[in-house]
Amino acid sequence: MIKSFLLFILAGLAEIGGGYFIWLWLREKKSFLFGFAGGLILFLYGIIPTLQDYPHFGRVYAAYGGIFILLSLLWGWGVDKKKPDFYDWAGSAIALIGAAIIIWTPR
Repeated sequence: MIKSFLLFILAGLAEIGGGYFIWLWLREKKSFLFGFAGGLILFLYGIIPTLQDYPHFGRVYAAYGGIFILLSLLWGWGVDKKKPDFYDWAGSAIALIGAAIIIWTPR
């Protein structure tokens, strides 16, 4: 369960970080190297979920979505200085509960 959680965190950081680097390249007119690095990071993001022990692609990605929502809010708060409000936190909590039900409920 800890390995699974850490892989979800790593995948989220790779997706957000890679996307952010491409954002900087295209929207903020940063060097092409930002876009290249972002592409490499996004490539790694595609590999990380395959390291999960769960055999069902759809469930892994559905559960990952809940983690991604929280990480996106934290990224925006830490990097863009946009503090999440009550509704951001509430929505994120609901998404995390849903993710936990999807991935960790015994079947």
